[in-house]
Amino acid sequence: MAKILVATEKPFAAVAVKGIREVVEGAGMELALLEKYTEKAQLLDAVKDADAVIIRSDKVDAEVLDAAKNLKIVVRAGAGYDNVDLDAATAHKVCVMNTPGQNSNAVAELVFGMLVYGVRNFYNGTSGTELKGKKLGILAYGNVGRNVARIAKGFGMEVYAYDAFCPASVIEADGVKAVASTADLFKACQIVSLHIPATAETKGSINFELMNSMPKGAIVVNTARKEVMDEAGLAKMLEERPDFKYLTDIMPAIHAELAEKYAGRYFSTPKKMGAQTAEANINAGIAAAKQIVDFLVNGNEKYRVNK
Repeated sequence: MAKILVATEKPFAAVAVKGIREVVEGAGMELALLEKYTEKAQLLDAVKDADAVIIRSDKVDAEVLDAAKNLKIVVRAGAGYDNVDLDAATAHKVCVMNTPGQNSNAVAELVFGMLVYGVRNFYNGTSGTELKGKKLGILAYGNVGRNVARIAKGFGMEVYAYDAFCPASVIEADGVKAVASTADLFKACQIVSLHIPATAETKGSINFELMNSMPKGAIVVNTARKEVMDEAGLAKMLEERPDFKYLTDIMPAIHAELAEKYAGRYFSTPKKMGAQTAEANINAGIAAAKQIVDFLVNGNEKYRVNK
């Protein structure tokens, strides 16, 4: 009997675990839970006899893979997967998947929650501005980006997008204006929402030069990854452009400095909040379980992200 381990330092909601159990046990497999663990040694012990692992933000590195002698698949319940060492997984002949689209609406709604908060000056009693009529740029037009575009239209915004891997024709078909480059997106739009992954090419790519090319009253919203920001460039932008605001659910390394010096123009949630809704929690967990069962029974690798 295949054993599927749910290893979550930050556990799924109880209703999500119930749904995962129904999927796993309904397929004649065993479910094991490792929740709220405090030491890596606990994870290393738990994976020893697991055939599959479902994680959230938990790290699966070479040491974990070495310990997991029976492991065939790891599924990260969510869109990002930079907490898994893909090269090590490939070397261990372990398939790695994510669950694209399951958290997308939750992240997109958070973008607008922070945007309304930002343009209304953090509800400090002063006169703010409206989103209607503003130009919104979406950097990366994947599942989250498309939901951001959908919601932005409801606010009456002009929506632009750039994605190096998505044809302009696909973007334009959604009634969104496609631009030719990241630089063009920042120059055109007063507000830019980031949805790029953290890769060798994107880490530190959102720099002072890009942000400083934005029109007056610029806002950058980051619900993607902390690593894509050039934090020195961000600090310089906040210092030199008093019209600029930065809103994020990924706390920068220089959070204390930014919060002290730029109150009213900088906001970060205490922890990453994009997928923190009941619906996203349930959807991603159950999707992960279904993908594992489909892989183990039918060999389906549709959402594989490693080679």
